[in-house]
Amino acid sequence: MFVVESYAAVRRFVFVEGHSRREASRVFGLSRETVSKMCRFSLPPGYTRTKPVGKPKLGMFASSHR
Repeated sequence: MFVVESYAAVRRFVFVEGHSRREASRVFGLSRETVSKMCRFSLPPGYTRTKPVGKPKLGMFASSHR
């Protein structure tokens, strides 16, 4: 996983400084596909749940009623 600072550095190198994506992949030691994905998204894609969190099977009995 890439930290946000390196993500921003690659995007700045390509978009602000005007270097090619191929050159960015060589400078940062990343694959061209990775650099391409970094340029596609403004922030690193985070984790998202596919299903909502389920409730416990015991319901109200699972809380601290001791």
